[in-house]
Amino acid sequence: MTAAKSPEQCETMIDVRAGVDEVDRELVALLVRRFGYMDAAARIKTDRNVVRDEPRKAQVLDNVAREAEAAGLEPARLRAVWDELVEQSIAYEMVRWDRIRTDPA
Repeated sequence: MTAAKSPEQCETMIDVRAGVDEVDRELVALLVRRFGYMDAAARIKTDRNVVRDEPRKAQVLDNVAREAEAAGLEPARLRAVWDELVEQSIAYEMVRWDRIRTDPA
């Protein structure tokens, strides 16, 4: 498989879609890695009540907003995307936390 063209090199919607599909594959790989850290957090945290950490969530969202702005993107748009990502990460970590402590295998 050849690498997709950069956005600046795209001349057709086929080019654009190939680029988007490539980025989506890369994002999934990064999300697999990110959720691996949620597995680690579920393993490390000894109290289920600390899985949801609102100050940490706010810090993550602020970090993303700063990075987005520095990259020339709309901070509020990326903050909204990350808010959902963090909520899904918390939900995932809760399930993993419970499973680690109830599944002896």
